[in-house]
Amino acid sequence: MIIGIPKEVKADENRVAITPAGVVTLRDRGHTVMVETGAGLGSGIEDTKYRASGARVVKSAAELWARSEMVLKVKEPRPSEYRHLRPGLLLFTFLHLAAERSLARELVRRRVTALGYETIQLEDHVLPLLAPMSEVAGRMAVLAGAWCLHAAMGGCGMLLSGATGVKPAKVVIIGAGIAGANSCQAAAGMGADVTIVDRDPARLRYVHDILGSRVATLMSNRAAIEQELKDAQLVIGAVLIPGARAPRLISEQMLTSMQRGSVLVDLSIDQGGIAESSRPTTHHRPTYVHRGVVHYCVANMPAAMPHTATYALTNATLPYVLEIAERGVLEAGARNPAIRRGLNTFEGHVVHPAVAEALRTHPYSPWD
Repeated sequence: MIIGIPKEVKADENRVAITPAGVVTLRDRGHTVMVETGAGLGSGIEDTKYRASGARVVKSAAELWARSEMVLKVKEPRPSEYRHLRPGLLLFTFLHLAAERSLARELVRRRVTALGYETIQLEDHVLPLLAPMSEVAGRMAVLAGAWCLHAAMGGCGMLLSGATGVKPAKVVIIGAGIAGANSCQAAAGMGADVTIVDRDPARLRYVHDILGSRVATLMSNRAAIEQELKDAQLVIGAVLIPGARAPRLISEQMLTSMQRGSVLVDLSIDQGGIAESSRPTTHHRPTYVHRGVVHYCVANMPAAMPHTATYALTNATLPYVLEIAERGVLEAGARNPAIRRGLNTFEGHVVHPAVAEALRTHPYSPWD
């Protein structure tokens, strides 16, 4: 199969979809890999390294898209890339279609077969391709939140760890998945007063087993969230429903009860965000203040740590890329339920139920 790796065009996106080691693996299995010039520079990978690994480095994005049977990306295609979409193309990337209605319409209209990293799901509900980025984002969220608490950023000026004779800041994490658990571990490690909220007792039990009495665990409901928000200096939203829009768990009314200068880091912004007040921001302009609360809603947080993120992502995606390249998406999907669950669109149809429910513009068509 001819596999293309374009340079990411989303603002501040410095990751790339494959490492040179990944290229070697694909080449050893007989596949052709094309990489757009400069695609890896943001992650510290020069074109010469791709050439040495056996990739063909091409200058034209149009040529790469046109000649590739499968295109691997990190982020969803931007409007400037829609012209490259075509019938028969296989696209494998983060899609987040619940928050990208225009892209979903283009994928259906242009009959693209698209798989989302975030919807590849194992039998035990683990999301193996989202996991490494959730791990990175979860740890980064605490660092970002601590930075936003600076008075110069509009924050209340509290140090997460406190100081001798001064109590630490209170951190409330909503969602105990991989991102939330990593945020929890980082915040507790910095000495903050941490509470994590989730509706799944098994996830809360896992966090308790790992961190013990350093963290308070709380079952999620509206009243509990509302009460916790009142006392929090830093709130981290880390809720994900595969393929679906993130639930709006923080209303405008709840926001008014939060302390002035408190911070919301919304990791769920890729799927629309967990607060009614959340809207996507960028690494260059990462924050805004609404009702006295500093909002940090960067949609591609791991892009700020591109070297780590690129290598972690390739480690996770490569086995699935190989399986699809060697068997084709139909046979791979028939043999591997995780790949089947990863399909979002197929030849003009929406084939993921949660995506169809979130979009409400295209009916759900079962994959089979």
